[in-house]
Amino acid sequence: MAASVLVTGAAGFVGSHLLELLARDTDNITAWQKPGTEPLVAGDGVRWATVEMLDREAVRAALRTSQPEVIYHLAGLPHVGDSWGKTRDTFEGNVLASHYLFDGLRREGLKPRVLITSTAFVYQPVERALLESDAVCPNSPYGTSKLAQEMVAMRAWEDDRIPGLVARAFNHIGPRQSPAFVAPGIAKQIAAIEAGQAEPVLRMGNLESRRDLMDVRDTVKAYRAMMLSATPGIPYNVSSGTSVVIKDLVNLFIAHAKVPIRIEQDPAKFRPVDTAFLQGDHSRLTADTGWTPTIPFEQTVEDLLAYWRGQRV
Repeated sequence: MAASVLVTGAAGFVGSHLLELLARDTDNITAWQKPGTEPLVAGDGVRWATVEMLDREAVRAALRTSQPEVIYHLAGLPHVGDSWGKTRDTFEGNVLASHYLFDGLRREGLKPRVLITSTAFVYQPVERALLESDAVCPNSPYGTSKLAQEMVAMRAWEDDRIPGLVARAFNHIGPRQSPAFVAPGIAKQIAAIEAGQAEPVLRMGNLESRRDLMDVRDTVKAYRAMMLSATPGIPYNVSSGTSVVIKDLVNLFIAHAKVPIRIEQDPAKFRPVDTAFLQGDHSRLTADTGWTPTIPFEQTVEDLLAYWRGQRV
């Protein structure tokens, strides 16, 4: 019998792609969504449950019902820029919800493998590819909340022997992602321009920062690979191992546009603190799981544009 799989935050961007991947060979999936949300994809054979993860007893009761053997914990607030204005929500969504998840498992006597989706923004920035052994020193409320989330998972492993797997994900992009993020924001603007709904101008924030960008479909494959063979209690970089200057990213999108477009910088789109360079080394992940990214970056750009051209922008 297939292991019982639970995906929290399953209604979101990454959750939608993970459900599609898992559904190929798993028919015992429970998906949690936050009250008031609707899933981006329903998922074949997926059992949906509405669970408020900030309700400690509701989390425990839902765990008692589903009895998961595997948990992909995707629920939380994902946006670095928003975390400055929504600091309480960020810490509740990323830290308190994770605490209640592990607390519920402990009280129910359950010990599934639990994958925590942390972030590269826990690291102290350096001008080279980051290793898991590098110093952590978050420079945003989001990064700080994710480091605290890691600590919750580490404590659960050390004290309760609940196997916590820590994925330090670098930037991942793809269809269905909110246009509040840079790549889908560009794609949405271009689709609106091509449809004659906006002037031919891309309004951008900082164009000089360099980011490790990877297709979300490679990211969820990394999560599944970690679930199968990663070691609990240590972090893993989930990254492409390369990086791109945002200006070059914009120019690549423009090269695939159907009409001429120019770029203007918008001061309102700059963050209070921005990391100039962010790139990861995924050697540990590859060595322990065999995973490597496979989707060409240009394909991701083309798929993002195709997605937004098909939306009512």
